[in-house]
Amino acid sequence: MSAELRLNGMTSALAPGESLFAAAARAGAPVPSSCRGQGKCRECLVEIASGEQWLTPRSAEEQHLSGSFRLSCCTRLVPSAPAEAAIEAHALRRAALRVEQAAVMLPAAARLERPDPAVRRDGDRILLDGHEIARGRGPLHGLAMDLGTTTVVVRCVDLETGTVVATSAFENPQRFGGTDVMARIQYDTDHPGRLLQRTLRGYLSRAIAELPVPAESIFELVVAGNSTMRDLFFGLDVRSIGQKPYWSSTEQEYREGRRATTAVEATAKSLRLPLHPAARVYGLPLVSAHVGADAAACLLALVPHRSDELVAIMDIGTNTELFLGNRQKLLAASCPAGPAFEGRAIRCGMPGLDGAIAHLALDEHGAVCEREVIGNVAPEGICGSGLVDLLGELRRIGRLNELGRFVDGTEAFLVDVQRGIAFHESDVNELAQAKAANIAGLVIVAKHYGVALDSIDRLYLAGGFGRHLDSAAARRIGLIPDLPDERIITVGNAAIEGATIALLSLSRRRELEQLVRGIGHVQLETDPQFFDHFVSGCYLSPVGPARPEVLS
Repeated sequence: MSAELRLNGMTSALAPGESLFAAAARAGAPVPSSCRGQGKCRECLVEIASGEQWLTPRSAEEQHLSGSFRLSCCTRLVPSAPAEAAIEAHALRRAALRVEQAAVMLPAAARLERPDPAVRRDGDRILLDGHEIARGRGPLHGLAMDLGTTTVVVRCVDLETGTVVATSAFENPQRFGGTDVMARIQYDTDHPGRLLQRTLRGYLSRAIAELPVPAESIFELVVAGNSTMRDLFFGLDVRSIGQKPYWSSTEQEYREGRRATTAVEATAKSLRLPLHPAARVYGLPLVSAHVGADAAACLLALVPHRSDELVAIMDIGTNTELFLGNRQKLLAASCPAGPAFEGRAIRCGMPGLDGAIAHLALDEHGAVCEREVIGNVAPEGICGSGLVDLLGELRRIGRLNELGRFVDGTEAFLVDVQRGIAFHESDVNELAQAKAANIAGLVIVAKHYGVALDSIDRLYLAGGFGRHLDSAAARRIGLIPDLPDERIITVGNAAIEGATIALLSLSRRRELEQLVRGIGHVQLETDPQFFDHFVSGCYLSPVGPARPEVLS
C-alpha cells in the first residue's frame, strides 16, 4: 500500500520502505545530492512539514540534524503506514518564495558605459586578467550571486555585452544550521566536515546546471554575502566572526598587513562547482565585522561615495546594514535586529511565501478592508511587509498605543477569524525591539557623523523587505525616520546589482576594494547611549526628523 508524498508542490505515491529521495526522483522533482542518494554527502536535505510519524527514525547519517530536518535518502515510509497516510515536505522553495531578484531606481552614476570584465577574448584565446585560461569561439558567461542568510539569487550574464541571460533564486538550504549567522557559526564550529558549505554547494550546483548556458562557458563567479555567509561558502573558519571584535580571518590578516584586501579568491575546481575548471570565484571585500560583502555590493549599486548629497542606506533584515555619508565621508554599522521582520518569532508570522499576507489596510472600525496575499491563495500568516502595515494601521486608528499595548485591554487582534490568524501583544513586543535596533543604529551613526536625521537628502531602502515596505506605515511606527516621501527610495536587491557591476567591470571592482578601506565602522554596542536610543526606539511613534538627542 502506498502513501502520498507532497514535496515542493509535487504529489507522488510513496511505497513502504521507499525513500523520499527515490520517490522525488521518480516523480521528476529530484532532491540535490552529489553522492546519488548513498547517505555520504548529506546534501539531500528536506524539512518535514507533516506526517513524520509515518517515517523511519533518524539514521546515524542524520544525527547532525535537529528539528524537522531529514536526509531524503535515509528517510523511508514505515511498512505500517496506512494507505491514507500523507507526508508533506520541501527541499527548497523557488517560485513560491518571494525573492527580490533585481533593483530599481538606481542612481545614474552607477551605470556602466561599457563592460570591462576580468574575462576577455583575444581571437580564440580566452583570458582571465590577461592570462590565457582556455581557447574557443563560444560565448563568455559569468555569474553574480547574492548569498543571503535566508535566500540566494544567482544571475547569469553575457560578459561581452553585459546582457542578463537568466536569474535563479532559492532558499538557502543552510537553514538546518540555524536562522541567523551566530547560529550558523556555532553549527559550523560544532560539526566538522564543512556540512553547511557542502549543502549549499549541492543546491547551487543544481541551480547552475539548470541555467540555459553550457557550464563550461562560465568563467567567473562573483559572490556578495555577509561576512559569515561569504566565508562559509569559501570554506574558511568563521569562529572569529562570532567573537569580539567580530572580524573574519581575512579582516584580521588585512589589519595585520598579511594581505592587501579582504576580498577572497578560489577556483571553481577547488570549490567543486560545475563551471569551467579554470573559472575564478571572487568574494567581494568586507567593510568590517558584520558589515560584509553584500553591504559592499550595495555601495557599487547606490554609489553614495560619488554623491554630494547626504545619503543613508538601510538594508533591513535579520542583520541590518547601514551606511551614511557622501563623497566626503562614509560611516557604516551593523544592527542585530533579529528575524522578526522575516516572520520568525511572531505567532502569525511567516516568510514571503505563497499564503503570506504581504499588505493590508483596516477601516476605522478595525476590520480588514484591503488585503494582498502572495500567490492569491488562502492566507496562512503575515510576512514582514504585512506586519509593518498592521502595526501602522493599528496605530493609525488608535487601537494600539505607542507603548505597543491594545487600548481596549485585549491581548490580541484577530486578522482572520476563520483561519485563526491573530496578532498578539507579544508579537508587537518582538517587532518593536527589532525596529528599535534599526532606528537606534541610524540615530547613533548620524550622531557620530555629526548630523541630525532631517539632514538626510536620500534614504535608500534596500533588500526584499525594504522593496515591499510601505513607507507611510514604516514612518508611523518609527522604523525609518519621518522624512518626506520624495527622499525615501525603495530599490530592491541592490546587492545582486552591485555583484553584477563587479562581475562586468574590473575597474569598479578595484574601486570597491579601495573604497571599503576608508569607511568608518561604528560599533553600536560601544556607544554609551546605545541602550537609551534602543529604549526610545521601542516606542511606536514617528522618529524625528530632528530629534535633539542625535547630536547629544
